[in-house]
Amino acid sequence: MRILFLGDVVGRVGRELVEASLPGLRARLRLDLVVVNGENASHGFGLAPAMATCLFAAGADVITLGNHAWDRKELIGHISQAPRIIRPLNFPPGTPGLGHVVVSLADGRRALVVNAMGRLFMDPLDDPFRLTDELLSRHRLGVTMQAAVVDFHAEATSEKMAFAHHLDGRVSLVIGTHTHTPTADHRILSGGTAYMSDAGMCGDYDSVIGMAKAPAIARFIRKMPGERLGPAEGAASLSGLFVQTDDRTGHARAVAPLRMGGGLSEAVPEPMVD
Repeated sequence: MRILFLGDVVGRVGRELVEASLPGLRARLRLDLVVVNGENASHGFGLAPAMATCLFAAGADVITLGNHAWDRKELIGHISQAPRIIRPLNFPPGTPGLGHVVVSLADGRRALVVNAMGRLFMDPLDDPFRLTDELLSRHRLGVTMQAAVVDFHAEATSEKMAFAHHLDGRVSLVIGTHTHTPTADHRILSGGTAYMSDAGMCGDYDSVIGMAKAPAIARFIRKMPGERLGPAEGAASLSGLFVQTDDRTGHARAVAPLRMGGGLSEAVPEPMVD
């Protein structure tokens, strides 16, 4: 299975670049599954239902969220009717929506997509390790599904790495989100799970993690509330990760970063020949 994960979409320029690029990427990389983190798509804070509709129309199969899941209040009533928008699995019981979805491809193959959130330097949520273990006891890689993707929305690289090693061999990919900075540690772990500490963001990198520089810098200097942060709106970059898996085992065969446009050095994956 050929899988593309795109990091946090930030603001209008991030959305527009994803919507413009994704149809071509689906064809060029012959993608079977596209997962996009959309929790910052709406002016940097949350996801509006109409924006989700546009991302799906462009070619996203699943949209994941994170700590900004409910910043756009209208998503609260919408998410229960949109099973391919998933929020962190370890939100409290009774929270609208689900933390996972099983996607059935046209050829009958199945992929599990999971969204979980870290706890180190983040909100005090339930244990993502335990809850993901419980979920995977019902969805077995290479048995009930051909691939499994986990978006681990977390601050600390140590927690992300520990989480990936804990799941190694049981999922196809553990990909970190939240820091908006692409890391250079993409690799396949010893058990066959692809990993990258952070996918980066789809947005303007001439910024402070996607936000306009001046108001963000002022907050650090003055330590006082200032004007509301808003996304930078210069040339955007597309950041993410491409993974190719073995349908028999669900394990990763190849992993490569994707970076296109904006100010980052370009990296476009080349799929393996089946």
